Amino acid sequence: MTEESGGAAVDRYEFAAQIADQVESFLLALRAVAREGNGARAVSLLLLEISQVLLAGARLGAQLDFTPREEFQPDVGPEPDIDELRLRLAEMLGGIDTYSFVFDPYVPEVVQSHLSDDLASIAIDLDNGLRHFRVGDIEEALWWWQFSYVNNWGNLAGAALNALLTVVAHDRFDTDFEENAQAVTVANEILGGVTPA
Repeated sequence: MTEESGGAAVDRYEFAAQIADQVESFLLALRAVAREGNGARAVSLLLLEISQVLLAGARLGAQLDFTPREEFQPDVGPEPDIDELRLRLAEMLGGIDTYSFVFDPYVPEVVQSHLSDDLASIAIDLDNGLRHFRVGDIEEALWWWQFSYVNNWGNLAGAALNALLTVVAHDRFDTDFEENAQAVTVANEILGGVTPA
């Protein structure tokens, strides 16, 4: 490390280390959620973990573009096998695994997706940057995390977060709505009114 670039290099390393900690925390939590297989608890935990990793993404997105030192991405070994993780998530999430979202709000086309696939894709992107960080290639790690955040995992994480929040909203508010609707129907029948459709 040269004197000229020492301060900037240390700051950059500290920033990368903070992102790496958030990424590693997300990956560990995602695996733990899939392993536990508790769907009811998973929704709350995934909401929390996705929100936290999106904070890391927002920090990356707010930075000037990182530039890799080499034209081609250095090899850091094979991607982790996440098929088992994806399948466990799909089985655990069951009926809420499939959801729809608008990928690009400026070209509003509704896309159907699966939370399990999207979470697995996010995990692959994050893990790739983490492997670069672990071998000491800070520039490549930061470039990859930032690039993949803007081009893939940021959008998928935002869509997954919205889907999970919708699940929570339906769980908390639909019951009350249904009970109120039933009460109104019963009241109308008692009063001889018209039952609403």
